[in-house]
Amino acid sequence: MPNTPLPDLLRATRAHTLALAAPLSDEDAQLQSMPDASPAKWHLAHTTWFFETLVLVPHLPGYRVFDERWPRLFNSYYESLGPRHARPQRGLLSRPSLAEVKAYRAHVDAALADLLPPLLNQATADARTLIELGCHHEQQHQELLLTDILHAFSCNPLLPAYDASPRTSAEVLEQAWLKHPGGIVDIGHGGDGFAFDNEGPRHQALVAPFEIGSRLVTCGEYADFIDAGGYREPLLWLSDGWATVQAQGWQRPAYWLEDGSIFGLHGVQPMDPHAPVMQLSFYEACAFAEWAGARLPTEFEWEAACGLPGFAQATDHAWQWTRSSYAPYPGFKAAAGAVGEYNGKFMVGQQVLRGGSLATPPGHARPSYRNFFPPAARWQFSGVRLAR
Repeated sequence: MPNTPLPDLLRATRAHTLALAAPLSDEDAQLQSMPDASPAKWHLAHTTWFFETLVLVPHLPGYRVFDERWPRLFNSYYESLGPRHARPQRGLLSRPSLAEVKAYRAHVDAALADLLPPLLNQATADARTLIELGCHHEQQHQELLLTDILHAFSCNPLLPAYDASPRTSAEVLEQAWLKHPGGIVDIGHGGDGFAFDNEGPRHQALVAPFEIGSRLVTCGEYADFIDAGGYREPLLWLSDGWATVQAQGWQRPAYWLEDGSIFGLHGVQPMDPHAPVMQLSFYEACAFAEWAGARLPTEFEWEAACGLPGFAQATDHAWQWTRSSYAPYPGFKAAAGAVGEYNGKFMVGQQVLRGGSLATPPGHARPSYRNFFPPAARWQFSGVRLAR
């Protein structure tokens, strides 16, 4: 939603989260299927806690928190904001109920509506910046709500569909190698519009000439990798990746079933050979690239190439693993206060993904966006674009 007025952005963002949760029962919203995932109910509450704690408490005179006991339940990782309930135990929070959490959202939304009119008429840039950050933070949790409930449903033998509507067939795209001359390229967010702090400062990077795939690797191509014994050939894998394959017993991407069908948001569906492969770890992406006689692009190559004519499936199919470790850009400095904990402290042991996915809210992605996950993570909508 670029250039959307702040009140409209806030209303649309808050409403979209509720719409995403609407198909879920109270029992669905309580599920936490692994430590890295969170219940949908927690996502609804945490995004509300963010606005209450960082916007309303410091900027709306007379505001009283909805429940003094709740901040420790719905704080995620902000050490400077007090104690937190353990992340792996979020699924144990049967109280407050889903109805109470929705009442919490309504309470905070009403207070934000009271805050906005005077705020927009005053020179209170800090509060406006925090509200905008809160909207984009909530959009991140909208995608996580979908990835997390999909993982939870994958643990149910019934394999229920989040969305029972028919899935559309993927467009058939030929793979082409797009040439980039290399040289000194501008990297990072520049100009107007929102960006997270990890997207800057804008700076220059030197890249050698390279080629990059015009589209993402497809399910059919990845099935060929499996049939060729890709999960049985250690020479294709990074050492940590091979150890993970052995320890976890991986034989195919997450949610691929033994009969060749694939479980997704629309339930169990026949494999579409032309659809981008998803739910891959960084290790699997690297192994496939090695098998294909290619490699993963660096994040600088990806950003430099995404504007090339013919560069398809950039932001609305699957996040694309890069060969770049998640690290600060030259000159990066975390913001003062609690929001400084948003990105900087996670800049270790993770890989950068670029682009966006089918679950990324419209308008949320941009060429400079830096997503990041540990290399073994594969419950996200993550795929592969090749380079060489």
